Amino acid sequence: MREKTKTFVIYKRVSTRKQNDSGLGLEAQEKAVRDYLTGKPHEIVGEFTEVESGRKSKRPELDSALQCCRKHKATLVVARTDRLSRNVHFLSGLLEQKIEFVAVDNPTANNFTLHIMSAVAEQEALLISQRTKAALAAAKARGVKLGVTGKALAAKNRDRANRFAEKTADDLHAAVRFLGKHNRKISFSSIAARFNDLKLQTERGGDWHPMTIKRICERVGFSLESVT
Repeated sequence: MREKTKTFVIYKRVSTRKQNDSGLGLEAQEKAVRDYLTGKPHEIVGEFTEVESGRKSKRPELDSALQCCRKHKATLVVARTDRLSRNVHFLSGLLEQKIEFVAVDNPTANNFTLHIMSAVAEQEALLISQRTKAALAAAKARGVKLGVTGKALAAKNRDRANRFAEKTADDLHAAVRFLGKHNRKISFSSIAARFNDLKLQTERGGDWHPMTIKRICERVGFSLESVT
């Protein structure tokens, strides 16, 4: 008997704007979710990315994702439970909304195990915060000027990403021309698929995903609306 097609809404979260700009964490989350869905009859009806701490409960993108789930009777899918929350009370509220969701790192988890996992994540977040504050205080006591190294590293990473985007621009335009010539839809997903077919590699040597294509387009100022 053929397996019924299920609808999914993808939700990803990173803790800082710098992580979002650099793609740290997002590519891994997207790959984990896509790998989980591969081979399953599925339809993705929404994809939402949040830039917010896991300890905060104000999540406009998550609210939109949940609304999309209710509208389409879809399952919310995340790479890991802590992408939803590191707060037990917050996760309990999600469970009470009766929206089906799956965490790729533990797809068979039930409500009880999800509560335990969120409690562990909440404790982990508290310990990380305490260790970070202690390390910063110790560094400050030694006379270290905080923030300088981080800013320099961020600028270096940004310049490297911009140079890679510029090198990829010709491949990007070639992919768009190829898709247009063969009357195929031009989108971040189709360009990523074309790059993967050509065995082109990302800056980190991995596969291409719609989000990585989107970031390349933004860095080189290329709009798909101009060609669609």
